[in-house]
Amino acid sequence: MLAMELGAGNVVKLTGRLDSAQSPSAQAFLDKIEGSATLDCTRLDYISSAGLGVLLKTQKRLMASGAKLRLTGLSRHLRDIFEYSGFNRIFEIDPPEPD
Repeated sequence: MLAMELGAGNVVKLTGRLDSAQSPSAQAFLDKIEGSATLDCTRLDYISSAGLGVLLKTQKRLMASGAKLRLTGLSRHLRDIFEYSGFNRIFEIDPPEPD
């Protein structure tokens, strides 16, 4: 299950799992975003390759208009996924909070 909530300052809070079952609804939600946005991943538990594809498609669309996605609140596990896939070079990712 995935919940997405658009808040002030174009901050999208993600909660749950962004997997292949949730990708179509996540894409439909993110397709409505205009301008640069921040994805708050503090409560995102899991992302699959399909979920990464949703973020990549959104990033490409936004970059075409001079905007971008910024990711914040990535857990160590999610940060590893972005590093292993090379997506850390595609997205602006905030540094982790100190322990």
